[in-house]
Amino acid sequence: MEARHLRYAVALAEQEHFGRAAATLGIAQPPLSKQIADLEREVGARLFDRTRQGVFPTAAGEAFLARARRALDEIAAATVDAGRAARGETGRLRLGFIASALLDPLPGVLSRFGRERPDVRMELHEMATSRSSPALIAGELDVALTLGPPRGAGAEHLVSVPVGTDHVIAVVSSAHPYAGQPSISVDQLRQQPLIVSAGEDEPAVVAALHALLGTDSTALGGAAVARDVHTIIGLAASGVGVGLGPSRMRAAPRPGVRFCEVTPRTPLPDLVLSFTARDHTPVLRAFLDTIRKNCPEVGAALNDRIRPRS
Repeated sequence: MEARHLRYAVALAEQEHFGRAAATLGIAQPPLSKQIADLEREVGARLFDRTRQGVFPTAAGEAFLARARRALDEIAAATVDAGRAARGETGRLRLGFIASALLDPLPGVLSRFGRERPDVRMELHEMATSRSSPALIAGELDVALTLGPPRGAGAEHLVSVPVGTDHVIAVVSSAHPYAGQPSISVDQLRQQPLIVSAGEDEPAVVAALHALLGTDSTALGGAAVARDVHTIIGLAASGVGVGLGPSRMRAAPRPGVRFCEVTPRTPLPDLVLSFTARDHTPVLRAFLDTIRKNCPEVGAALNDRIRPRS
């Protein structure tokens, strides 16, 4: 028994006439009559009474047709569901990210992806780069945003594309003597109590600060320790000292603080988008399309990295 047999039976029940049913189905009448007869033999019961007034379902036919209609509805729904899944409109996406990515570019990307793919189940995990990299390699994540590219065994099987550059900037209270300066020098930083991050990606940030202030800097040794950029900004607003963090801190303004450049300019590792090279799921492709739309400067690099190699 095939789906077409169910459609034939339903059409015949609706039209109550072999000729009209055949015309509706776009087939000739003799093949329709034969298919209905074959169906009745397979079911083992007469499904239709053939009378001069028309063709009408028997009791067995009514019972058969009730389930046939439900089965056809399920087939139609399955076709729709399959199409939506193939277009990345349903499914699951597991994303690991560092906290500072929530300043930029994740808000725009997640907002747009949620609007365009409301039925995709997002599983979002704030994770240090040291944790998200092995999780991605192990298949526990579909995509990750890390500070610098993932490292370790298996990282060679990942596609990694920079999605943001960053450098060290300072944040101070609006009442601080440095608040009116466009930039703060290293010598000035060494004269102030500092606020630095000891959060998820501390090693990369601390390495950059040591490069800026010197590996033997006493300023770092006495610095206040904050978990993330929001705490750095909050402590700076409270007048605790000069906060040092990534330039994307500017995306989290609050009353009572000023952001200043730090000279010399000290780069931080790139914000990197990574996913498994063998992952070709429609949901991931849809997410990458959203990245392209929201971060046009990333599109060419992303296309180059995932273009099939000859």
